[in-house]
Amino acid sequence: MNYKKNFIAITAICLLLSCSPGASTEKGNSLLWKISGNGLEQPSYLFGTHHLVPVSFLDSIPGIKEVFNETEQTVGELDMGNLTEMQMKIMSEAMMPPGVTYATLLSSEDAVLLDSMLRAVIGVGLDQLEQLKPAMLSNLISISLYQQYYPSVASTQNIDYYFQEEALNRSRPVVGLETAEDQIEVLLNSQSPERQVELLICMVKHPEMLKEQMDKLQIAYHAQDIHALRELYEEETPDDPCPSTDEEKNLLNGNRNRTWLEKLPAIMKEKSSFIAVGCLHLPGEEGLIEGLRKQGYNVETVTP
Repeated sequence: MNYKKNFIAITAICLLLSCSPGASTEKGNSLLWKISGNGLEQPSYLFGTHHLVPVSFLDSIPGIKEVFNETEQTVGELDMGNLTEMQMKIMSEAMMPPGVTYATLLSSEDAVLLDSMLRAVIGVGLDQLEQLKPAMLSNLISISLYQQYYPSVASTQNIDYYFQEEALNRSRPVVGLETAEDQIEVLLNSQSPERQVELLICMVKHPEMLKEQMDKLQIAYHAQDIHALRELYEEETPDDPCPSTDEEKNLLNGNRNRTWLEKLPAIMKEKSSFIAVGCLHLPGEEGLIEGLRKQGYNVETVTP
């Protein structure tokens, strides 16, 4: 489901139910990886985050605090040093293009369904949110549903920000692999309003399927099973109500991974780095783990 992929990417893009908090012991299946060799004087580390789990989840990852303390800088998808400025940019780009309205994009029946969902999940209706792009409404609904489904674990401070804040507390540099503009382009501007609203209405009409995917993601992440996460992300079924295109998949993950892999060698050579990015960027043939190995690095799970 493409709305599932957007949920994963936006919140997590990655994602604490009745599963064990212990780390997976299967070789090659972990959230924390050591990068060495290929001319590196000191190792760097790669960690797959979930943008909505509590920071307390880190207590279940053996060795993560030790390796974080060993590094000299923190690398993330974004440098979150100025959240207020980022939020202003997001809200500016979240507005509908001139001349485009939900009245022109939706049938009256679908508009009623969307309004009902917004009031039930967010607390306000389409009349107060009609200036926002459909992709932004999809994001708001996904995050609000997550917080309703898992109120005991929804966190106000995400793991990505935590690592950057800890780096700054230690007077270490923070490096962003992309800009706020880059992420805004992928999440809010890469699809036409018509395509965005198609996916939004699909979410509204199939909330039970989104809940099912959220549950699976929760279990896979807490099991620290990035292979299961990747399989879930790539899962397609014949009865999928709104399948994604290859181009949409590449925009969310593959293209971004390739860009980051061009930047990481110089970043790691300059300083030993703790790299914290969404967990779905790690596995797979186009993932960061295999990409770094193809560049000649040794990439292996961290053994405490």
